[in-house]
Parts: sequence; C-alpha cells; structure tokens
Amino acid sequence: FFFFFFLMIRRPPRSTLSSSSAASDVYKRQVSTQSTGHQQQRSFTRMAVGKNKRLTKGKKGSKKKAIDVFTKKDWYDVKAPALFSNTNVGKTLVTRTAGTKIASDGLKGRVFEISLGDLNKSEDDAFRKIRLRVEDVQGKNCLTNFWGMSFTTDKLRSLVRKWQSLIEAHCDVKTTDGYLLRLFCIGFTKRRQFQLRKTSYAQSAQIRAIRKKMV
Repeated sequence: FFFFFFLMIRRPPRSTLSSSSAASDVYKRQVSTQSTGHQQQRSFTRMAVGKNKRLTKGKKGSKKKAIDVFTKKDWYDVKAPALFSNTNVGKTLVTRTAGTKIASDGLKGRVFEISLGDLNKSEDDAFRKIRLRVEDVQGKNCLTNFWGMSFTTDKLRSLVRKWQSLIEAHCDVKTTDGYLLRLFCIGFTKRRQFQLRKTSYAQSAQIRAIRKKMV
C-alpha cells in the first residue's frame, strides 16, 4: 500500500500578515527564494558571456588577407624538338625564384602530353600521343626532348574485337646514340579469305611463335 500526504498552506488574509504569524513567515520565504532564483539566473548568464571571451569576437584567423597565388608565378613557353613542324607546344606556370628555391629547378623534369596531329598539323596522326620532357630552360623557353609515345584510348578500343586472339609483346632496345627504349607491340589474328568458321583464335604455341617474331 502506498500513502500520499498532501500539505496545503493557504495564504493568510491581509489582516494576519504580521511578523509574528507562522503563515506569513512561510509566505515570505517563498517570495525570497523566487527573487534569489531570478538573481542567480541573471548572474549565471552574465558570467557565461563574461568568461568566454571568444563569443563576442569573430572567427579565429578571419583577419588574414586573401593573397592571390598567381602574383608569385611566371609563365614559360614550352618548345618541342625541331623534328616536329610545330615547335610551340604551349605555356606552363612556375613559382618565381625566391631565396634558395629556383624556378628552373621546378620546370626541369616536367612531362607534357601532346597529340601528334597538333605537332605535325595532320589529323591522320591525331590518335598518337607524344610525351615531351623538359631538359633545359633558356630565358622564358622550356626546351623539351622526346619521352614516349602511346595511342589514345578510343583507338585501342577500336582495334580490339571479338572472335580473335590478342597478342602482346615488349622488348628493350638501345639506340646507336645511347638511348634506351622500351617498345610495346600489340597484334591480332585475322580471318582468312573464304573462311566459314566464326572465330579465328590462335593456339598457345602459335601465340608464342608470333610473339617470338615480334621481339
């Protein structure tokens, strides 16, 4: 069993609100506790704002000025080797020389990929991509040298077809002037004239023989 007790204190009439009555003492305590509670709440809010000084200020680091990065950079012309008809490849950016950091050191070793159709001004060679590497910097010109060649993705996808074998090979070749090249070769089997069979696959022994001829 649970028992609940309720205690009710009625507000005494005005005639009994004197300093000697018990009811008036209880009423005064209630009024005083309410007033002190409001004062404490006000003091807490003031203290929170006063203690945390970052609330009144803006975001930390917002006073930094936005500096344009391109004001510290220079443009350089990229020149292709003389064997191509068009030697002006384009332009490149580099940070200006400051202290021990030299601009030419940041340019040397950069590799640019250009279409052979743009270099020779011929649309027939547009699927070949030429890679040029910066070897030297003279003034505002970056002198490049041949660094590699590859096919575009759409050209490679157009070569690969169904119902035929794909044969790949690679080898390292050293030129007479001392350059070392790695060549990648790709080959496909072809249907014979008047062939009735749908597929034209090569056997593994035939693939090895063809790859030996490639290399």
